[in-house]
Amino acid sequence: MKYTLEGQETERLKFRLLNIEDFDIWIELFEDIEICEFLGVDKIKTPEERCQFWFDITFDRYENNLGGANIIIDKTTNEIVGQSGLIVREIEEKQEIEIAYSILPKYRQKGYASEATKKCKDFAFENDFSKSLISIINTKNSNSEKVAENNGMTIDKTITFKDMLVNIYRINSVKWKLENNKI
Repeated sequence: MKYTLEGQETERLKFRLLNIEDFDIWIELFEDIEICEFLGVDKIKTPEERCQFWFDITFDRYENNLGGANIIIDKTTNEIVGQSGLIVREIEEKQEIEIAYSILPKYRQKGYASEATKKCKDFAFENDFSKSLISIINTKNSNSEKVAENNGMTIDKTITFKDMLVNIYRINSVKWKLENNKI
């Protein structure tokens, strides 16, 4: 499957595809209504329904070669800490590749998001998937904005996306190549 990071690793993390057995662990994320608002699933009534919706769209992306969030696992503890991946999106009638992530509550503020998103960025540019990558971040989500900025991204524009006001953060391959001495 193009765009998925299955089998990839970082210093602390390993990536694998989401599977149905992850449901009970992942439901915890959808109990936090603020995070659900940031993800655009806050209108769905229960955590179980939100989680099922998330799983359905992830599996659909896998099946249709549109990337998708990968489970990220701490290599030391072998525990699932979140999801991160590359997602093909249509933004203002243009196909873009988004670096996306969600970290389970007890693993936040430990650098997992920054580590995972950097791997996604490097993987995408090393495989020449796109000349630029984006992250779509709810304007109220300052923590995710910091992750994008740590990943070398800057605000490109603010738009309405799926009934949410979001900032589109972007990095292009030229900047990435300069930062990584590839030019």
